[in-house]
Amino acid sequence: MPVALYALAAGAFGIGTTEFVIMGLLMQVAADLKVSIATAGLLISGYALGVFVGAPILTVATSRMPRKTVLIALMAIFTIGNLCCALAPNYAVLLLARVITALAHGTFFGVGAVVATSLVAPDRRASAISIMFTGLTIATLLGVPAGAWLGLHFGWRSTFWAVAAIGIVAMIVNTALVPADHGHGKPIAVRDELRAIAQPSVLLGLLMTVFGFAGVFTVFTYIQPILTEVTGFAESSVSPILLVFGVGLIAGNLLGGKLADRQLMPALLLTLVVLIVVLGVMTFALHSKVLTVLFVGLLGIAAFATVPPLQLWVLHKANDAQSLASSLNIGAFNLGNALGAWLGGVVVAHGPGLAALTWVAALVTLAGLLVALWGRQRENNVMRLPAAICTSGES
Repeated sequence: MPVALYALAAGAFGIGTTEFVIMGLLMQVAADLKVSIATAGLLISGYALGVFVGAPILTVATSRMPRKTVLIALMAIFTIGNLCCALAPNYAVLLLARVITALAHGTFFGVGAVVATSLVAPDRRASAISIMFTGLTIATLLGVPAGAWLGLHFGWRSTFWAVAAIGIVAMIVNTALVPADHGHGKPIAVRDELRAIAQPSVLLGLLMTVFGFAGVFTVFTYIQPILTEVTGFAESSVSPILLVFGVGLIAGNLLGGKLADRQLMPALLLTLVVLIVVLGVMTFALHSKVLTVLFVGLLGIAAFATVPPLQLWVLHKANDAQSLASSLNIGAFNLGNALGAWLGGVVVAHGPGLAALTWVAALVTLAGLLVALWGRQRENNVMRLPAAICTSGES
């Protein structure tokens, strides 16, 4: 694989770290800035909103720029945003800085996915996407725990200084390694881009992503209380168990890329089915410590095996609006994250409780599978229509 893919992965590592590390810093941030834990939690929601809103806006605004230039500019925004987080004098500035940082997220992954696929042969496009997303999975495995450790021992601001340093490194390697002659923005009118995005196959792809991935965060957002209150692990055991989840993410991401390179739609359906099964059966494993650890790893594999097929689907269907469609799909992942976290909170606060999160999550992902089946049926109907017309004309 081209070395430029690993430069893209470096940027993905930094972005993944800054997105999720705040979960391990909420108590320190709340205490230092004198806000409640619930208010500090809005730093997560604000980031997700910044991704969802910023992805299409920045992608359209930079559509006529060379994509390498766009990637470097986005890492500059990312670095400045994290510096502002480290220097934030109060909660309001920190929240604003988080939103600024998030603006780079969706467009970097969206444009980066298009650049990644332009660097390889057509039959290796999903694998190229999976390598770039490996940076995100490694961030979950290593970057987030390291950032949380820094925050615990040196204060939460030290974590953002460290992530800003990662941003500078990512700018350097992208400048040095991403070829300038790959992936230049193709001039296309905004009206034409929106028309391409409005195609039913693209919209169905975005819907698959929202519902297919929402199930993951219905569970993962509350994984700590599930492990401690339902399964009975000590709090000190949570971090090592999350490392198992992180290893699963890396394996699943690479596996999903290979499957999607072979046959996209079968890979998409298979990975969603496996995710539903893992979530559903996990319900019966939660009272066994050994089985719970096993299923945490399986959940990581199943969750990120869906990512390359979901991302490649919208790239295939968007024609000339690939950058915008890819960025919107990253926004759809984040919308799914927010939806899953909200639904999980409802289940915990007003429903059957923590032990029910896994089967509720399975039902949410089932909705994504049904959308995918609808998309496949629609594709089959579209393919049969010309054949029927030809047959009618011959007769």
